[in-house]
Amino acid sequence: MQIHVIDAGHFKLDGGAMFGVVPKTIWNKQMLADENNLCSWAMRCLLIDTGKQLILVDSGMGEKQDARWQGFYFRHGEGDLINSIKKAGYSPNEITDVLSTHLHFDHCGGSVKWNSNKDKLELVFQNAHYWTHSEHWARATKPNLREKATFLKENIIPMQETGALKFTDKIEKPFGENIELLYADGHTEKMIMPKITIGGKTYLFIADTIPSHAHIPVPYVMGYDVRPLQTMNEKEALLKQAVEENWIIIFDHDPTHEAATIQLTEKGYRVGDFEKI
Repeated sequence: MQIHVIDAGHFKLDGGAMFGVVPKTIWNKQMLADENNLCSWAMRCLLIDTGKQLILVDSGMGEKQDARWQGFYFRHGEGDLINSIKKAGYSPNEITDVLSTHLHFDHCGGSVKWNSNKDKLELVFQNAHYWTHSEHWARATKPNLREKATFLKENIIPMQETGALKFTDKIEKPFGENIELLYADGHTEKMIMPKITIGGKTYLFIADTIPSHAHIPVPYVMGYDVRPLQTMNEKEALLKQAVEENWIIIFDHDPTHEAATIQLTEKGYRVGDFEKI
């Protein structure tokens, strides 16, 4: 069993939105904002080779939206989903499963593309099952006003129309004994966080519960969260377990650091050691 970090590129989001009620005078020391108050964020994905399945966790925002829409998010960097998969030694056609931690555009947009005539949407990974939680699917397809702008139909509906859609809560352990799926409801309904045990180590791809190392302190939650107080409770429970069991936390949006261990200090939970996957 092997895991690989997949780089789907970088984009920019408002620093204030990413840190909620935390003042800029504090968070700007770790995540430097530009003149428009925008910070650079990674779209970090994961590729898990179990020997039986090749699982892509998240897929970035993709390329299908028009230039005006893309311009809102200032895509930059050399990262590219497909090229990163190939650099890891695999073909996109080998991917058996695509697991979206959640269906916000920056986590699932790279799973769907326009065909060569640009008149029909098709799946990028045509040999794969596409996985989400049934309650999250219900939220994504009938979104509330808070999340409507991030659940884009063109990213989501082709999964169902092609028959590739699967629900993680309908099949027990869909990815085997070494991959446990944890769920969180603070950021969005039933966000999936895969916990992977390999070589005596435990990795948690923690998705948007803790998007970067700068978000480790429990009160540091995003303005995008639908239930910020619940995010805080979920974070605290996960961080406690991470310290006790020496997990390695993988960050989906940290622009610099792939992962870290966690330590409990007199000031609360903080980075232990930064890790490379």
